[in-house]
Amino acid sequence: MASLSSMSITISHPRLGFSFVLSPSPNPGSVSSSPWWFPKTKLHNPSRSRTMVFASNGGSQREIGLKEGNRLYLGMDFGTSGARFALIDNEGDIHAEGKREYPRVMSGETMDWVWSWKTTLFSLLEDVPVHLRPLVASISIDGTSATTIILDGNTGEPLCRPFLYNESCPDALPIVKSIAPANHTVCSGSSTLCKLVSWWYTDNPKKSSAQLLHQSDWLLWLLHGKLGLTDYNNALKVGYDPEVDSYPPWLLSQPYSQLLPSVKAPGTSIGSLKEDIRAQFGFSEECVVCTGTTDSIAAFLAARATQTGKAVTSLGSTLAIKLLSTIRIEDARYGVYSHRLDDKWLVGGASNTGGAVLRQIFTDEQLEKLSEKINPMDVSPFDYYPLQSVGERFPVQDPKMVPRLHPRPANDVEYLHGILESIARIEAKAYQLLKDLGATPVDEVFTAGGGAKNENWTKIRERVLGLPVSRAAQTEAAYGAGLLALKGATSRI
Repeated sequence: MASLSSMSITISHPRLGFSFVLSPSPNPGSVSSSPWWFPKTKLHNPSRSRTMVFASNGGSQREIGLKEGNRLYLGMDFGTSGARFALIDNEGDIHAEGKREYPRVMSGETMDWVWSWKTTLFSLLEDVPVHLRPLVASISIDGTSATTIILDGNTGEPLCRPFLYNESCPDALPIVKSIAPANHTVCSGSSTLCKLVSWWYTDNPKKSSAQLLHQSDWLLWLLHGKLGLTDYNNALKVGYDPEVDSYPPWLLSQPYSQLLPSVKAPGTSIGSLKEDIRAQFGFSEECVVCTGTTDSIAAFLAARATQTGKAVTSLGSTLAIKLLSTIRIEDARYGVYSHRLDDKWLVGGASNTGGAVLRQIFTDEQLEKLSEKINPMDVSPFDYYPLQSVGERFPVQDPKMVPRLHPRPANDVEYLHGILESIARIEAKAYQLLKDLGATPVDEVFTAGGGAKNENWTKIRERVLGLPVSRAAQTEAAYGAGLLALKGATSRI
């Protein structure tokens, strides 16, 4: 009889053509208690259901009719500019979805992000249709990678303002480079470890009780109440090694290692939804909370790119790429890192270019109308490097890089064309870099995020990349978070 450590269990769904493979961790004695599995699902067409569109308390929401007896799984995506939710069933149908912009409240001269994220979380829970809440079996959340919160481990209160995903801590970089292997993922000023080290070596009286969490960890903690848990996607940039499922000795020997959270696989059931939240919103007593992931990983999961060589470009406020590769690549010189995905690797990085730069210059209405006038087959003569502010992470690691958005032509169509094509060139450079570093070459690109809706931009990118480019069947990271919630509930059965 086979032992549990050598067994794999496959749960198939004939209607959707996917399978969940539950296989043992390569290191059964590791911190991670639940193995990773990847849902190889072909997206169905949910149009058979009734659709209703309406506004809700400043957010927007869409709901689709429900078949009797379904259990539902709630995924929430906390991106750079706002948050979304998607409520799916075990066949992949979306039954409700909605979005919220982050409310802006200032604390002195800085944004009070902790208050804003918490407010948005409970607003999204409120936006879930009341009659569907009792059917929700599990919840998962994704957040921006390397967004870091340091808390009082006794009270859960933040000890400082959050370190955002794109913040750099160059003061900590020499220290981190002195302890980490050369070109390790943490050897970047914007890594979670640099943020932790920068905080540690300032005057902080509560170091002995401090706890580090990532954005999605903290939001999930608000729901389940157990401090000190993360997933191995979020933990990558603090130094966790997903290949051996543990923190490396060079990190555990540091005095601040006591702040590091315990690590589980993404989509692992943590525990029940807190009673006060369950009662307030009307969720069932059986509803559980599951570990999450990063926003770009969730977008990849949503796109269902299951074969090596397939890639997902997320065109949101920033540009993030993920390529499914048989080879793991880590090189902090270029902002390249790899996330574990079953027995393969998601290789990629995140650039500071993207939609946020476009919105600094054009309104949404202008972007739509100007884009329609672009001939995507024409090559733009303008060479820009669109950034919101100084600093780039990938495919060039340069905290001093200055945005380049000039010269500006008199014709706004030409200007937008130049910016869109310049972002496409950055994307092409990123994929070429991954190939040069040894990753599986990309042969097809799926697009997620708001930029996926721009058809002429897709055609520009297809021309610049020299590859087939298409919109992912599901473009929202919240759907990927919903798949993790489904995983967590399924693995408990």
